[in-house]
Amino acid sequence: MLVMNRMDLNLREYLQQKNNQLTWKKRIHLVYNIITALRQIHKEDAIHRDLHSGNILLKQVNQRLFISDLAFCGPADKSPNDVYGNLPYIAPEVISNKGYTFKSDIYSIAMLMWEISSGQPPFNNCKHNCCLAIRIINGERPIIISRTPLEYENLMKQCWDDDPLKRPDITTLWEKINEIYKKYLNMPNELEENNNLEINKTNSLKEAKERSSILFTSSKIRNCENCPEPRNVTEGTIAY
Repeated sequence: MLVMNRMDLNLREYLQQKNNQLTWKKRIHLVYNIITALRQIHKEDAIHRDLHSGNILLKQVNQRLFISDLAFCGPADKSPNDVYGNLPYIAPEVISNKGYTFKSDIYSIAMLMWEISSGQPPFNNCKHNCCLAIRIINGERPIIISRTPLEYENLMKQCWDDDPLKRPDITTLWEKINEIYKKYLNMPNELEENNNLEINKTNSLKEAKERSSILFTSSKIRNCENCPEPRNVTEGTIAY
């Protein structure tokens, strides 16, 4: 039995409450902590299989972070028959019934990176049904928020590539996000805060429409038979 300290709230709740107060330095630090936690899971030769903002738990006082909901977590050679999880965070190859791998967790990290950059859950205005599943398989990804740092954007795109082999492994991902975080850690506060103005402005305009009341309390079983092969699309067709 695993016993954890009581946490204050999950990442989804935290972003709803604090989004307009978060600088890029703080956003990148959140991503860094999530990747560090997943790195430990992968070091144990385990795949989480159900990463989403509802099972990233935080303690506000010290920004301590835990990945919870380890019910589906298991050895890399585990072969479940069902596809489970919250659809926007599930890798396209998993939706296509090709199974979970370390790289499917990396895809979920990309969706968390986007959520942290925007303050909104991915595909928030879409029904989580087979139509969305097919759109994801066909290469649709959330629109990248204006003023997202280029190195952050490029890393996120690598992580959500339709080809799992083109996604970085957890060690490479940790090294890259560490480099990005160090850059922002050394940036003067006034410059970093100016870089954050655009994202707050963008999110404020959409807040009433986009804010989610979704509670990720359980994982939904998904299965999409006879799905097409996953593929990337051009940026012009990427949509919410």
